[in-house]
Amino acid sequence: MKSDTATTAAPRLTVFYDGGCPLCLKEVSFYRRRRGADAIAWVDVSEGTGGDITPGLSRCDALARFHVQEADGRLQNGAAAFIALWTALPSFSLAGRLASWAPVTWVLEQAYTQFLKVRPAIQRQVRGKMS
Repeated sequence: MKSDTATTAAPRLTVFYDGGCPLCLKEVSFYRRRRGADAIAWVDVSEGTGGDITPGLSRCDALARFHVQEADGRLQNGAAAFIALWTALPSFSLAGRLASWAPVTWVLEQAYTQFLKVRPAIQRQVRGKMS
């Protein structure tokens, strides 16, 4: 597991991402270029084998679904994790606040769950274009 944290202060948020997934890597790269991203710890969970990434989060779970850990130690996943990330980035904070409204969160979670079903096929397609 590799942490790409740019700061020495305790991060506001820790993002766990699959650096072996071309889609995930592209999206994380996008967020890392945003203002405020230097206060976030970015942890590539694709490296290494088995074990827990952090208490309560296995490597398998971290690779299967998007997770973040808030400064207070709470783990979020799926739509809630994206909302936490958006809220932490100034240019996305309004989207984060709007998405935290329960009906919007529910719709985002449903969309993310459906995306996860087709993600392997999209990954194969993207990897094929990269070769």
